[in-house]
Amino acid sequence: MFKNKKTTLILAAIVIIAVVVGALLLLNNKGNEEPQTSNGEQTTGDAQVSNEGGTKSMSQTYYIYDTVVTIKVFGDTVEQKNMDDIQQMLERMDIELSRTKEGGDVYAVNQAAGKEAVVVSDNTFEVVKQSLKYAEEMNGLFDPTIGPLVDLWNIGSGGEQVPPQADIDKATALINYKDVIIDEAAKTVKLVKEGMILDLGGIGKGYAADRIADYLKEQGLDSAMINLGGSSIIALGTKPGGAQWNIGLQDPDQSRGTQLGTIKVSDEVIDASGVYERFFIQDEVRYHHILDPRTGFPSQNGLKSLTIMSPNATDADALSTGVFLMGLEDGMNYLEALPEGVEAFFITEDNKIYATPGIRERLQLTDPTYSFGN
Repeated sequence: MFKNKKTTLILAAIVIIAVVVGALLLLNNKGNEEPQTSNGEQTTGDAQVSNEGGTKSMSQTYYIYDTVVTIKVFGDTVEQKNMDDIQQMLERMDIELSRTKEGGDVYAVNQAAGKEAVVVSDNTFEVVKQSLKYAEEMNGLFDPTIGPLVDLWNIGSGGEQVPPQADIDKATALINYKDVIIDEAAKTVKLVKEGMILDLGGIGKGYAADRIADYLKEQGLDSAMINLGGSSIIALGTKPGGAQWNIGLQDPDQSRGTQLGTIKVSDEVIDASGVYERFFIQDEVRYHHILDPRTGFPSQNGLKSLTIMSPNATDADALSTGVFLMGLEDGMNYLEALPEGVEAFFITEDNKIYATPGIRERLQLTDPTYSFGN
């Protein structure tokens, strides 16, 4: 259901390394490798329990949202019920927010497009409401009605050729966040035109990650690594003992685990978008999954990847798409005008890194292939 712009990850114990740039986050906890699912089936059974530096930890990995999700929680009071509660939350939101799963809210809204309003859950209503806010603030570059274009290109799910221009024009004509009507009192959502498709893939995973973080805090658990398929990563609090999480930044042009640098984080979200995650090549042109609603085509603006760092995952998820489409100059200006706490760095096709002031001094580059731009 959600955007699958990052690939799977590995968790191992004590020092956590997360691969983030370009949506490949690899979380390593040295010494103890966590299980992963590679066969597309959801992992069942109890979470793994360990003791790290005198602190109890539990971790569970399962396949959901068409990706591998790993939750690792530190704290002497953590128990299996916490992991079960989180899994139930994720499964419920997966159904509610999926545009393809029958019985879900978004599926029902799309089926009723151009006909009637649909009553949705509190979660779904909040995600739609937030999506429309971001769409307004980014002048439609982030647009939750981009579904017709996503379905047409189908990149990453079998689409391997450029669609006919007439089909692209037809799909883009249906994209307009202003044609989504919400009623807060009735908790309803309506798409004005028949054929419109609501797609919350650009924000849903971040919203789910925030809800997990909220739940853990309510349970008195304030040290965790929440990784929803690499797409939305929350480093909750600090590591046991108070040290920051050490995040390794993945070289987007190399194999998984090859780093271009590191950064230390605590109580922070990391979210990245890149042109190399899902794509096909036609006539020597790379067509990737980051679609521009203005043109109907994948963005071609010289960016290789964008990484957003923010206090919450919902903001970071939406920004990573909308700001990417703005391009380097406009995207940087937009980010610098936001409230304090949101930082980012762009990687251009010539391997230059452009970072907002608050993050540039934190980045430690280790690969000479990459350098800071002016």
